[in-house]
Amino acid sequence: MTEAITQGALVIPQLIVGLGNPEPKYEQTRHNIGFTAIDALSRAWQIPLVENPKFKGQFGEGTAPGGGKICLVKPLTYMNRSGKSVQAVISWYKLPPELVLVIYDDMDLPLGKTRLRLSGSAGGHNGMKSIVSHLSSHNFSRLRIGIGKPKGAANEDNTDTISHVLGRFSATETKLMTLVLEFVVECLELTLKQGVENAMNRCNSWSAY
Repeated sequence: MTEAITQGALVIPQLIVGLGNPEPKYEQTRHNIGFTAIDALSRAWQIPLVENPKFKGQFGEGTAPGGGKICLVKPLTYMNRSGKSVQAVISWYKLPPELVLVIYDDMDLPLGKTRLRLSGSAGGHNGMKSIVSHLSSHNFSRLRIGIGKPKGAANEDNTDTISHVLGRFSATETKLMTLVLEFVVECLELTLKQGVENAMNRCNSWSAY
């Protein structure tokens, strides 16, 4: 699966990972927006997800909008061990980290905003810390989905932070996130057709507001 890694100098991801926690109590929470995004991609691209013990997650493989092969995975290891699942997939397919794209929540981004990058730090996100550790690299693409900060809470208030990220979106926020997820599909289709760098301007200038 390592052929057609790039088109020219373009980075075309071959594995898209969405971060979240298993168990029904975490479904549709802000911290699980990565899982929700993978579900949206699975539906849009008609790539069924099935539990795969070898990959420690729900996994699907199919044809990407750009015509190449694409893998989708939702690690079922719990957030802070996400790297185990990602490492298992890339080891099996012999993929370099550069062909991985990770979708996850970001409190530092306002609700309704997305950010696509070729690389970067983990930024305090436990799932990303695990992936960086297991891949021994920061050089993989990431799409951050803004969930905003808890209203009126000090940045140092860990209790409010935990309640916020593990809480569910309000009815108004859910409508907004529906638009965000539709755009995430569009953004990633553009990424797979034109490469991460060419998609960044579109994905980073968009807002659901």
